[in-house]
Amino acid sequence: MQSFGKKGEDLAVEFLERAGYLILDRNFRYKRSEIDIICSREGLLIFVEVKSRSSKAFGQPETFVSKSQEQSILQAAEAYMIEDNWQGDIRFDIIAIYKKGEFEEIEHFQDAFY
Repeated sequence: MQSFGKKGEDLAVEFLERAGYLILDRNFRYKRSEIDIICSREGLLIFVEVKSRSSKAFGQPETFVSKSQEQSILQAAEAYMIEDNWQGDIRFDIIAIYKKGEFEEIEHFQDAFY
């Protein structure tokens, strides 16, 4: 059985693809940093952090991205852009997924940080 975090990332990919995003990479690693999903849409390169929680009891999933994690994602994004020679605009999104009974609820926060 896959972890809820892995399932959350798969759900986020499906959600993004249905919304017209092109998935370019998953689990991109740079040193000790990782970006869950890298995608593009309408000329933007978008770095997506997926936060999955079994409930909202301990707060909203999107609030679980710390300042140090933001910095880590920024470093990895910079490495990706250099590697890919990206010259265009970028955006950082968060997709929050949490269990709601037998279903998952998905919220997409565009331009969430940076």
